[in-house]
Amino acid sequence: MPYASALSEHPITSQAIGEACGQVLDTLGGEVDLCFLSVTRPHGGALEDCASVTVEALRPRAMIGCAAVSVIGSGVEVEDSAAVTLFAYKSPTNDIGVLPEIKAATTSLPITNSFATGSPAPLTPGDWEEFLGFPPATLLLIGDPFSFNGEEFLSQAMASNPKLQIAGGMASAAFGPGGNRLAWGSDGKSFVQSEGAVGIFLGENIKTLSVVSQGCKPVGSPYVVTRARGNVIEELGGKAPLERLEELLPRLSEAELAILNAGGLHIGRVVDEHQTDFGQGDFLVRNVTGIIASSGAMSINDEAEVGTTVQFHLRDALSAHEDLASTFQGREAQGALVFTCNGRGSNLFDEPSHDAMTVARSFGKIPSSGFFAAGEFGPVGKRNFLHGLSASVVLFAEDDGLGHSSQMEGRP
Repeated sequence: MPYASALSEHPITSQAIGEACGQVLDTLGGEVDLCFLSVTRPHGGALEDCASVTVEALRPRAMIGCAAVSVIGSGVEVEDSAAVTLFAYKSPTNDIGVLPEIKAATTSLPITNSFATGSPAPLTPGDWEEFLGFPPATLLLIGDPFSFNGEEFLSQAMASNPKLQIAGGMASAAFGPGGNRLAWGSDGKSFVQSEGAVGIFLGENIKTLSVVSQGCKPVGSPYVVTRARGNVIEELGGKAPLERLEELLPRLSEAELAILNAGGLHIGRVVDEHQTDFGQGDFLVRNVTGIIASSGAMSINDEAEVGTTVQFHLRDALSAHEDLASTFQGREAQGALVFTCNGRGSNLFDEPSHDAMTVARSFGKIPSSGFFAAGEFGPVGKRNFLHGLSASVVLFAEDDGLGHSSQMEGRP
């Protein structure tokens, strides 16, 4: 298997990163193609050392990483305590000198229209491909939520390269600007920055499938937004949203009413308006941020557009579990990177290591790694979005030794 992951909970940083690198070396040896590093807050101040050791020991062609509130290993999540986790990929062709298409990337600009290795490159498909030397198919992305405008970046990427799937998350170790730590490296060198974003471009010969579980279930019926202003929905199918919600209440079970009363109400916008029937997974879920009692209007944390189709959603631990498990049904994977919201974990589930264990139950205890994010990047339908309270998972296929996958399809 060309994938490996490692996890160390040793409280001393030098020991922890040494143990993690040693586990990867035992599985793959050195000179790996890709390496992903995550550390928790107790090790965050020494991220430079962790990145340097990783680059020196594993000699990755591309490495990115960050400090986060909690991290993920194979079947386990370590919350709010010292831990280092690594994920690595080494193509079977690496040993015979045929290298897969991989390149590290970075920007330190707060709001950017460029994203490149070493020097800026315009965010256009032609420039990206020319700069990288290959057409990018997947971008693994870590951003700083205080300085990197993820939604603007995704919008620009969609306009310039609509087929590129983007997955990852926002670093979550800091409580304010300048506190997060992002790492990247290649060619035997590593760097750490406190703003912007870091990423790794993957070419078409490394097949990945990015899936997103938003942890909600639709309830009631879909309605067309017939009047809206900014982020406020004023009418759904000609009636105030509060009136539509009151019509729904008699149809909800006691358990669903409890979820609603506990603050579990969300709203989902249909991603593909060409569909005639909508179910779980067909919506981009957003928070309901308030209800205006005088008018019955409803505010959400997104732009409310007239003519779009929306439906009420409910989120709780059971819905989140069922949605994640169903997201993996019918998939195959030999490795996984997991980016789960820092509002999940023990904040949502009674079961320890829920999301990591769901990956393990679905695919076996495959090499897995990742971190708890302050916002998750991932595709819904054919567009990439910045999510909250979701789990975004990058599934890696079995490498057949020819630099491409024989098991996994690309972007859905």
